[in-house]
Amino acid sequence: MPNKPHPGQEHFVAATEETPLRAVDAVEVRSKPRTTWGDAWETMRSRPMFWVSSMLIFVVIFVALFPGVFTNEPPAAQCLLVNSDGPPTTGHPFGFTRQGCDVFSRVLHGSQASVLVGVVATLMVAAFGSVVGALAGFYGGWLDAVLSRLADIFFAIPTILGAIVLMSVVAERTPLVVATVIALFAWPQIHRIMRGAVLSARQSDYVMASQALGLSPFRILVRHVLPNAVAPVIAVATVALGTYIVAEATLSFLGVGLPPSVMSWGNDISQARTSLLTNPTVMAYPAAALSLTVLSFLMLGDVVRDALDPKERMR
Repeated sequence: MPNKPHPGQEHFVAATEETPLRAVDAVEVRSKPRTTWGDAWETMRSRPMFWVSSMLIFVVIFVALFPGVFTNEPPAAQCLLVNSDGPPTTGHPFGFTRQGCDVFSRVLHGSQASVLVGVVATLMVAAFGSVVGALAGFYGGWLDAVLSRLADIFFAIPTILGAIVLMSVVAERTPLVVATVIALFAWPQIHRIMRGAVLSARQSDYVMASQALGLSPFRILVRHVLPNAVAPVIAVATVALGTYIVAEATLSFLGVGLPPSVMSWGNDISQARTSLLTNPTVMAYPAAALSLTVLSFLMLGDVVRDALDPKERMR
């Protein structure tokens, strides 16, 4: 039974204008729902590290695409033995190599091959590893067993060691060949990440709803599972791009990467070994460019990973 007021008890009912419930419970109907990528963008743009790394990457890519903006003559036209190990001069702020080549021009033009190998290798690894991981995780069964064992075989081979062995028997060593060899031994990492993400997404309610509607498994995989499982792959691929640039420099430094005729930071560091004691700055400039580029991608990868991680967004 409802409680009855005691005799003589006064009751007060607030006026409607004194209880603005509409202001408290109002819902903005016109506002769009927030998505995972929208939340990630809000998180990334609020962090200074994102803008610093993005600016550095933009500068590196611009230099790699348009090195002629910063230097007038190609490095091959400036190699004069009279300038061997020469100090910095007007128009040549980094000095000269033992062969008399302009260090500044070689660093700028060397960014093309190094960045190209890193970008192409990353695209190959992300594409192949994602496809194999998605098929293994979504369909399961014998297909998962075969693809996972194949990935384990390549995962057991160190990327640099496998690339050294394979590049030592390759006749033509172009940037595309180097990127392909690196991707051949690096894809299992993306495979494992994509497989785990697809296994998690496959148990979601929207997948079961799509199955109940009669959609084909391939359509469910492409239209619903992959868009929700690709976030960790993007974060890892951003970090991996810097490591692939280092892999190219390592192979070129060891003499099994790009040939000496192709300008790259790895070749410049390798050729500067003869001048390390007498003129160490010849090695310092390409090494600094390599380190700064790799650091930029690592910083951006950390920001992207934190922004796409739901646990980080909840903190």
